[in-house]
Amino acid sequence: MSSSFPGARPRRLRTTPAMRRMVAETRLHPSDLILPAFVREGIGEPVPISAMPGVVQHTRDTLRKAAVEAVSAGVAGIMLFGVPEDAKKDAVGSAGTDPDGILQVALRDVREEVGDDLVIMSDLCLDEYTDHGHCGVLTEDGRVDNDATLERYAEMAQVQADAGAHVVGPSGMMDGQVGVVRDALDQIGKEDVSILAYTVKYSSAFYGPFREAVGSSLVGDRKTYQQDPANVRESLRELALDLEEGADMVMVKPAGPYLDVLARVADAVDVPVAAYQISGEYAMVEAAAERGWIDRDKAILESLTGIKRAGANMILTYWATEVARQL
Repeated sequence: MSSSFPGARPRRLRTTPAMRRMVAETRLHPSDLILPAFVREGIGEPVPISAMPGVVQHTRDTLRKAAVEAVSAGVAGIMLFGVPEDAKKDAVGSAGTDPDGILQVALRDVREEVGDDLVIMSDLCLDEYTDHGHCGVLTEDGRVDNDATLERYAEMAQVQADAGAHVVGPSGMMDGQVGVVRDALDQIGKEDVSILAYTVKYSSAFYGPFREAVGSSLVGDRKTYQQDPANVRESLRELALDLEEGADMVMVKPAGPYLDVLARVADAVDVPVAAYQISGEYAMVEAAAERGWIDRDKAILESLTGIKRAGANMILTYWATEVARQL
């Protein structure tokens, strides 16, 4: 065999850490990251979420501190979820449109604390505020009423924008939600408030820990409005509709199990693409690391790199502040 064989030696570009850094095709940066955060009404201390070690339901004060820490680490944004007192939940999610509801109060707190140094995002959905746990208003026979729900989303968008959100994130997967939210914002002079559309949101088993995080009252499932994990063409149709209705950014959720969908979406659009590394993805890594089965820090970075490599411009991850500090 000739001494020149093989002529192509890709391993030359893997010889040292410095070489590997120089030729890396994908790089994570703190500004790629968005921190999801939960704020709970009526508590004096943060409440740990048992299924998500290291993540808590914040008090208003600790949420302010988390926002400041995120800014200090270079994180780009924070996505806020409100957890109201159970007694305030009702059939139409009234706490979600109450100007003094927990999410609106938290938005004002964070905006006062960090101003424009952090992109402040708000989850625009009813599930945290309804006594039945669904993302919309129900008909008499228990189905989610799409168009009645849109009216509630319009109200939510307006109170969240008034409270200081830079970005609203309609996540309920109602048909027409982006167009209705855009119209509602424009009607009150909030043309500068952006919409991050939860465009591709699958009905996923990986949401399990999130239900504890938001104190969900859901019985049953959301398969009539969230997407079927078997489908991808459906996602591209949803994408086209959201862009037509005025979405400024689009999201794929979950991230890890749907990297193929994320890549298809990223290839199809000229707007920023987000991916949400959800509670179940987080919990699996933490649980395996706790048992010594994987290297936690390396697994976190590898999973995030994979999401960015697939096409995400922004990644919502519960590790945002921690990883930003490392980067």
